[in-house]
Amino acid sequence: MTQRTLVALARRVCRQGLCQMLDTIPGVSVVGEADDGHMALARARELRPDITILEINLPSLNGVETTRQLMAECPEMAVVAVSTATDWPLVTGVLEAGARAFVLTDGGVSEIEEAIRAIGNGHVYLSPAVEDRVVTTLDRNGRASAGILTPREREVLQLLAEGKSTRQAAEILCVSAKTIETHRMHVMRKLNIHNIAELTKYAIRNGITTVG
Repeated sequence: MTQRTLVALARRVCRQGLCQMLDTIPGVSVVGEADDGHMALARARELRPDITILEINLPSLNGVETTRQLMAECPEMAVVAVSTATDWPLVTGVLEAGARAFVLTDGGVSEIEEAIRAIGNGHVYLSPAVEDRVVTTLDRNGRASAGILTPREREVLQLLAEGKSTRQAAEILCVSAKTIETHRMHVMRKLNIHNIAELTKYAIRNGITTVG
């Protein structure tokens, strides 16, 4: 059985290189690409791939939120999260959101292939370098990191923390500027935070974004 695969990486060179290498793996067929979280969602809805390979630090909508929404809309799909580093809030967050595998890019395509094979056999795959710590963290924290914000509030928070203006965030999310302002007000009230600088610090600490 061929695993139809969507690849979502921000950098075009890395994305195209991975696609080319994946197409050499027997039983794997790349059916689409995306360069940010919102595009990944749109392409997944359109293509209905078996597997989506995405980097955790996607722009506009990070890998955690993208995974959460993919699982809500396409629960039969498997998500393989990839990252250049073990950013623990994001690693545990993406697994809690429903990812079936987490792979460090240092492992190369061979490790991604191993993850795909594991998923095909009904298993979860974690890079050996992070497995013990991730399991320990998940056992200790459970699902508490989901937090008190709604998915849309987390989207707005990520965009604002990444420096997007109210107008830009509204355009990305296809809503009015007033709606963005309302979400921002709700976020600030829930978190008891009253300026963008502190919101950005919160977003970084809680794995909503990695900008710094």
